[in-house]
Amino acid sequence: MTIKPGRVGELVCYPVKSMAGTSMESAFLDWHGLLGDRRFAFRRLNTNSGSPWLTASRLPQLILYRPCGLKQSFDEPQPTHVLTPSGDCFELLSEELNREVSDRFGRRVEMMHLRNGIFDDSTVSVINSATVAHVCRAGGVDIDRRRFRANIVLDGGEGAFAEDNWVGSTLVFGEEESGPAVYVTKQNGRCIIINLDPETGEQTPRVMKAVAQLNDNNAGVYGTVVRTGQIQIHDPVTLVQSARLPQTAHSLPFG
Repeated sequence: MTIKPGRVGELVCYPVKSMAGTSMESAFLDWHGLLGDRRFAFRRLNTNSGSPWLTASRLPQLILYRPCGLKQSFDEPQPTHVLTPSGDCFELLSEELNREVSDRFGRRVEMMHLRNGIFDDSTVSVINSATVAHVCRAGGVDIDRRRFRANIVLDGGEGAFAEDNWVGSTLVFGEEESGPAVYVTKQNGRCIIINLDPETGEQTPRVMKAVAQLNDNNAGVYGTVVRTGQIQIHDPVTLVQSARLPQTAHSLPFG
């Protein structure tokens, strides 16, 4: 059985973990998520934690840093610089940026390049725009998709939290049955980052409280790539129920 849960309304890549994202007209869906997504992260030095990465849950202002510039490497696009909240611009892998974030955090950190990315869970996150609107209204804040930090936002489909019914099915993107595809693995259990205003970094705890009350703390879904390929804004999306497609690779859009 197939369902049409909407069209691609937004594609967002987050080159640096917990920093601001970059909206795109098209993106290549690779085995490790959208090409270039979360390939960089700050590592907290002098810690024995099994998860040493600095995120906005520890430093909320991190979401106000904006990766910028673009270089086309041999296999994926990468930012060249980062614009800080104070307006300074530093090279992505520079000691100046390390010092800037270390000073703000109060402990030493170092930018790392992770070839396959660093993810909290699965490599792709998807949310329905109706879910975004419902949660934001309930939380008493402006409707802003950026709070949810999803890679793919679907428009024009089902109601709020319809994503919960996608678990165990496959999302196929584009007009062709052989288009890029994501197998939906689980609901997206939310953390305090959705409380953060993407423009100011200020916290509004009502947002996470709303998610907890409305849908047991879940908003959106996680998935794993089962077929690679190019995704475009406005692409139709087909939900193939109870099916995990065989893994298939399509070539990259550049050499």
